[in-house]
Amino acid sequence: MQPRILEVRRNILKKNDEIAHSLREVFTERGVLVINIVSSPGAGKTELLARVMRDLREAGLSVAAVVGDLATENDATRLAESGCPAHQILTGGMCHLEADMVGKAVEAFDLETTDVLFIENVGNLVCPQGYDLGEDLRVLLFPCTEGEDKPLKYPTLINTCDLVVFSKMDIAVAVEFDIPLARRNCEGARPGVAMLETSARSGAGVSELVGLIRDRWEAKRGERTGAERAGTAEISRPESHRGVGSLRRVVAPPPEVPGSSG
Repeated sequence: MQPRILEVRRNILKKNDEIAHSLREVFTERGVLVINIVSSPGAGKTELLARVMRDLREAGLSVAAVVGDLATENDATRLAESGCPAHQILTGGMCHLEADMVGKAVEAFDLETTDVLFIENVGNLVCPQGYDLGEDLRVLLFPCTEGEDKPLKYPTLINTCDLVVFSKMDIAVAVEFDIPLARRNCEGARPGVAMLETSARSGAGVSELVGLIRDRWEAKRGERTGAERAGTAEISRPESHRGVGSLRRVVAPPPEVPGSSG
């Protein structure tokens, strides 16, 4: 007989996967590229994401974001400064987002006119790994302020990621971050994973990240167009990323976009 706690967890994950599958179908039909950003708390997700969203918007793409936190709407307010709509999910103590939360949150957006949707997950290196949110890409933010062995200590999350983005690299020398060692550890935990070094403050690596996202968006739109021409709704979709909110309100962007997001 299965222990009840294991049975309940399996049922929760099964339900989440079913909802994520439905979300992925909706996103694919509308040609929306969905990126789930995961990291530990304080990794710089919001600052980097605000800059990337602003650059994508200025390049002509329609961008939106949902962001999960245990409390406060601070991050959604900061993301809205990019000039893009941001929607806050307060998880009420949960350490990760789940597919049903994302499904309810995206009802605030017109997906027909949205090109890229970012999901800023709750800062946690353990819980998010088991929950597929219907994303195309799962990106792990790895700040230089953390130990180079972090991928080895938390292998389950990196093993579900498509890209590792090193953040806050403008202070890497000051904190004596060993980037070659960190890269080796990422490669050891997930062989072949793509890696990129960035700094939201200096802008280093941001254009490369924006270019990567644009390329993936164009590829997804191309898949959608090809399927429509072929007269079929079947489009190749990524496998589930699962390896092993009480307040949902749109925070409208301000009328004018600041010259810099910091």
